[in-house]
Amino acid sequence: MPYRLHTSLGYNLSLAARLQERRLDDALKTLGLTRITWCVLLAVGNEGLSKPSAIASFVGIDRTATSRALRGMEADGLIERTGGDGDRRTRRVKLTGLGDSRIEAGTPFAISNNEVMRSKLSEREHKTFLPLLGKLTEGEETDLSAF
Repeated sequence: MPYRLHTSLGYNLSLAARLQERRLDDALKTLGLTRITWCVLLAVGNEGLSKPSAIASFVGIDRTATSRALRGMEADGLIERTGGDGDRRTRRVKLTGLGDSRIEAGTPFAISNNEVMRSKLSEREHKTFLPLLGKLTEGEETDLSAF
């Protein structure tokens, strides 16, 4: 029996993810953000994470990608990195006022984007689907640096 691309779970999951990502990317660009910088802002601002290693884990990217993102975000005035005394392992990250305002401005985009996908499912389907998605990623490597 031949493999049918359009009936495969992986293909359909990827397609749905790409559609969702494209919508969010387009909206975030208007704020000068990428999905990675958006996720870092959420990690720091909404989740209270301040250690680069915790931010990397939360976002699902490796430490190198996290360091690169943090450097760029610091240069753009979105975050400040403090502490360390030359030891990068003890550095802390915090949002600036601009970072806070980007979360405030970007949140309606993220909510709206989520609602586009959510509106295609019934309440019952939604309650069933989220745990199933979690089951598909359970125990998997979460370094999504290619993201």
